[in-house]
Amino acid sequence: MRIVADRDRCIGVGHCVRTAPDLFDSGADGRVWVQNPEPDDSRADEVRTAVRLCPNAALSLLDAPEPDA
Repeated sequence: MRIVADRDRCIGVGHCVRTAPDLFDSGADGRVWVQNPEPDDSRADEVRTAVRLCPNAALSLLDAPEPDA
């Protein structure tokens, strides 16, 4: 899985940082940067939550495993 951040879309709300502070951080300008763009698949649910909470859709997730049914 790969996390992609569009810093031009980011408005610096910080939900991603609060959701997974070891994966996301904010720069001096307050916008997101991804500390670990390819986390272990065991983090998929947490990353999906951060992506879903982003109010400006600045985060996307590529090749994420499907949640267990």
